[in-house]
Formats: sequence, C-alpha cells, structure tokens
Amino acid sequence: MPKPPSGGTYLVDPQDAYPHEPERVSNYNESMYFSLFDVPKTCGLWFRLGNRPNEGYAERTVCIYQPDGSVAFQAGRPSITDNREMNAGGLRFEIVEPFEHKRATFDGDVVLLRDPAAMANPSRAFKDNPHVRARFELDFTAASPVIGGRPLNRDGTEYVPAEASFGRAHFDQFMHGSGWIEIDGVHTELEGFGDRDHTWGPRYWQSIDAYRWVHVQFGPDLAFLFTINWRRLPDREVTGVVLRDGVFHDVVDATIDSDWDADGHHRSLRATVTTDDEQFELTGDVRSLIPLRNRREFDGGVKVTRITEAMTEYRCGDRVALGMSEYLDQIVDGRPIGPDLHAAK
Repeated sequence: MPKPPSGGTYLVDPQDAYPHEPERVSNYNESMYFSLFDVPKTCGLWFRLGNRPNEGYAERTVCIYQPDGSVAFQAGRPSITDNREMNAGGLRFEIVEPFEHKRATFDGDVVLLRDPAAMANPSRAFKDNPHVRARFELDFTAASPVIGGRPLNRDGTEYVPAEASFGRAHFDQFMHGSGWIEIDGVHTELEGFGDRDHTWGPRYWQSIDAYRWVHVQFGPDLAFLFTINWRRLPDREVTGVVLRDGVFHDVVDATIDSDWDADGHHRSLRATVTTDDEQFELTGDVRSLIPLRNRREFDGGVKVTRITEAMTEYRCGDRVALGMSEYLDQIVDGRPIGPDLHAAK
C-alpha cells in the first residue's frame, strides 16, 4: 500500500469501489482480489482480476484450496479492450452496494493439482494434470470499514509516490463471504471470513524486491492485515492494521520468522505484530501452498517474479483461523532474493 507522507491521510469515496479511468501509461493496472476461508471445511480460495487495458489483457487467477491439500487452479491473460468492468476469462465481479456488498462468479476450466508445487513449472503442470470445469457464486459483505484509499498530502492534494510502479492507490477490507463452489460436479457450500483488496495505477510486479503479506480474521473482534516490504533491499517497510473489537490499530512494527523447505517455500511462520497499545504473537502452519510466477521483458531481458500463495492455519492464543500468507521474491541468478529466506539457509 502506498503510504501518505508524514501528516497525510487517505481519501476514499464510493466511486473508488468501481474501475477508474486508466492513466496514460502502458502498465496501468486495475486490480481486485478476494479471499474466503471456511474453517470447519478446511477449505478456502482466492481469486483476482487485474485489468491492463492499455496492454489489451487482464490478469485472471482462480485458486481453490481443497481439504486434502490439492488445489484447483487457473491463470491466464484474457483479452480486454477497456476498463469499464471487472469481467474477463469467466471471472466476474459485481458491485451490489459500494463498500458493503459484492458478488463474484466464475465458470471455467481449472487444472486439478494433487501436488500444487508442480506449478513451479507451469507448462508441465497444465499439461500433466487433469482439467475439469469449476464454477462458483459468492457474496461478500463488509466485516469492517475500508482501510486505505488514495494517499493525500497534508494539504489535501493527492500524493503521487516517487515509486509508483506497484499501485498508486490501494484499499483493503475485511469481509464475510458465503455461497457455493462446484469442482467437476462436486458442490460445496462455503461460509467464512476473508479479505478484499483493490489497487489501481501503474504496476510492474518486478518493481519491488520482496514482500511478506499476511491476512487472517479470527472473528469480528480480531483480525490482522500487514505487509513487510523490501522495495529496494535492504530497506524494510511495515504497513498494516489490527482490527480489535471494531477499532483499527495501526501496525507500528512486525516481524516474521519462517521455516523453509528445500525449494525455498515457507512451510510455517511465527509473527510478532506490534501496535501502540499491544503486541501479538501469531503462529502459522501452511496447509496448502502453490508457487506462481510472473515474467516480463525489460531492456531485452526477462525478469521473473515468484509469488508463493499459501492457505495457512493461524493461532493467536487459543484462537484458530485460516488465512493467507503470500510471499513475493524477485528471482536473481535462479534464486529468490528475500533477505529472510537467505538468512535462514
């Protein structure tokens, strides 16, 4: 999330719930993301559309974590011609009431991954695993006010960060979700908590060195959303909030200590989250992880970004919930460059 300068704040209005007029930059991106986790069913999913109208396509991803650890997955770049709606490749978002109620539907092909780590080689994973039809219809209602928005200077003018290549404006919101999913004809009702985020402005996935993003909602009285960013190593930046009994508290610091497997994927974590008033200890065990990548040509070469997406079982005291741990690393000389990963080896 772009931070306003010292003394600044955020502005968000109902029109920001909808797609915006694209800026005249090639890499303009309008991104909407939703997640939902059903704890009793040990099931969850996330999905995202990132419209890139000036490049003529959308980034469309659907990821469904099943109780046995397998993943139903699809990603692609369906063609689009404008930024008027979020509707591409069988995935559609409908704004029923701004900031209060959204509906998401999907109907399309997915690949069934018994071993989600196979997605480290996408072409082989899509070729060697079965494809089936998946559908869902999910309604999301607000479980909190919006967090963030358009960053403003202290004089009320809109702040444009110097590094504007990872989203100029951004907001999150804790959500309650319910509805159904169907995979290869098997119907499952879902209900639980999750997150939504909405980002717009120029974006290259390669414009930030690494980050660690955690979001988990234990209930309406306790939820965490925070990110540790290394925009340019070794500089470190922490942003986020704790929702405590209906009140937001800014995260002033956070640390994450991760355990890694032989492929450099995190398998568990221990986090300390600090606000002005409290310090929280979180532990997380990865229940299902899928490694994704983004490739883009720069200056005649190809830069690769790895994004590992993990449905994670979190504990805070005696509370248990499912949420996400998303780790982004640029790949340099065949290795992810996250400083915490290298420190652990």
